[in-house]
Amino acid sequence: MATRKFPQKAPLQEIKIVRREDQTGDLSLMWLEKPEGYTFKPGQYCTIGHDGVERAYSIASAPHEELIELFIELVPVAEGEVLTPMLWDLHEGDKVTIRPRAKGIFTFKDEMKNQFLVSTVTGVVPYVSFLRDYIEHGKSGHHFYVLEGASYTDEFVYDKEFENLSEENPSLVTFVPTISRPDEAKNSSWAGDTGRVNNIVKDKLSEFNLTNKDTMVYACGHAGMIEDVKEKVTIDGYEFLEERFWKDD
Repeated sequence: MATRKFPQKAPLQEIKIVRREDQTGDLSLMWLEKPEGYTFKPGQYCTIGHDGVERAYSIASAPHEELIELFIELVPVAEGEVLTPMLWDLHEGDKVTIRPRAKGIFTFKDEMKNQFLVSTVTGVVPYVSFLRDYIEHGKSGHHFYVLEGASYTDEFVYDKEFENLSEENPSLVTFVPTISRPDEAKNSSWAGDTGRVNNIVKDKLSEFNLTNKDTMVYACGHAGMIEDVKEKVTIDGYEFLEERFWKDD
């Protein structure tokens, strides 16, 4: 049998970390060079690597933006994470690799007027991209309800962006952050919603009069949250889309 020759894969492209802003001890924003011709849909993820170790990260920036924006949470090696601790040691000017194509089906579905977006901490990233792209293209006819759950107030990294959007255009964006540990000292000044985000979903759907006829429900972040939201909304007939950042053991 004749030997078949397969084309060699092109080496992964290296890109620079252009900017880095640590938000807390375990949360950071990073902006990376965007390779020429690199395209993606809002809600998709890129695959970043360092020293041969790779991981997928959802993209916060919209396709029209010059840089690739990531919101990264440090997960210890002891919990099974490898790449993120490596990224934590990198600085502006250091390089990472990127796979040539973004992937993912967790993208904006425009069939429903109401977009009900549920997340935990870094799970809010796809929704940032959704809204930036929507506004950039001057679209209309949809309302985005962004529900974000966190343990502490300093984990709301995009809160000002969402709050500004909701103030400037209340018919476009409603932002509902909620804290699951309201009694802890770090959250003493909190005056907003409390409880796990999955536990307020049904109340908020009712409060905003969102029916299964005109509402698309998304959930992104912790697997336990997603599973609970999925169970609560699908039983009532809502269309549902999920993106899990990790699986429970």
